[in-house]
Amino acid sequence: MQTIQLNTEIPFEMAGMRLDQVLVALFPDYSRARWQEWIKEGFVQINSQTGKPKDKVHGGETIDVNTVLKEVNHWQAQDLPLNILFEDEELLVIDKPAGLVVHPGAGNPDQTLLNAILHHAPQLSQIPRAGIIHRLDKDTSGVLVISKTLFSHNFLVAQLQERAFIREYHTVVTGLLTAGGSVDAQIGRHPVHRTQMAVVSHNGRPAITHYRLLERFRAHTYVQVRLETGRTHQIRVHFAHIRFPVVGDPVYGGRLRLPPQCTDNLRNMLENFPRQALHAARLGILHPRTQEPLEWLSPIPEDMSNLIKVLRDDRDAHSS
Repeated sequence: MQTIQLNTEIPFEMAGMRLDQVLVALFPDYSRARWQEWIKEGFVQINSQTGKPKDKVHGGETIDVNTVLKEVNHWQAQDLPLNILFEDEELLVIDKPAGLVVHPGAGNPDQTLLNAILHHAPQLSQIPRAGIIHRLDKDTSGVLVISKTLFSHNFLVAQLQERAFIREYHTVVTGLLTAGGSVDAQIGRHPVHRTQMAVVSHNGRPAITHYRLLERFRAHTYVQVRLETGRTHQIRVHFAHIRFPVVGDPVYGGRLRLPPQCTDNLRNMLENFPRQALHAARLGILHPRTQEPLEWLSPIPEDMSNLIKVLRDDRDAHSS
């Protein structure tokens, strides 16, 4: 546990603001929800008196904070390999391999990315969800950013809510797309299969996916995808919804479809591809402290590169 002791005087230009708003502005390392909790528990004193989050300040009051930052996570740190693309005092950027679960859950109590980053940076036990801002599915590979401080956590969550992240994916889908486009369709829990997501007309959350074509094969398309929102399984659900499911998707992929007279290599590749062919290839954010635009790229992994090569060879064999 970490002791938090803060003391300051409220600037007169903040007169008329709510106490919780003032504290967020003066001490942005901590969220408004956390300040509201500390005020209600009496850990914040204004001129030696307790108050309420909605109290209006006049300016000139003395603020004293004396509390303890409790460990918010109780997961085990485990020494697991990490492919680190970038690290400083605020951020940790990981290139996640396919097959690695991001967060412990039912059926995956440990051996996850979260367990690995807690071993690499033990202070992450003080950050909600160990600093994990966004997730990738177990069998989706690519770039993931993690906040190492409460300040960067709050900043990145706000960026994510404002749709300011640049999140670009590469995928191979079944079917021949004729042009790029967008899918704007709400996503929610599947009405029957509750472990799955689906496009729903009621009680869903807004979800927008933009895509453009990179390469067409005989019965498949290599696609670049840009997420405007980040719902669970969004790319997989949206492409299945428009009847171009992601190759290898065990949940939303539907039945296997092969081009006529396809090569043996392609048949074997499509029948045995071990995961959804989806890769988070590019991530862009603003640095929490410097506001500098940052961007990271992850090369297409070997299994997807091999899939694209075999699709290309099959196309070329029939075009000749």
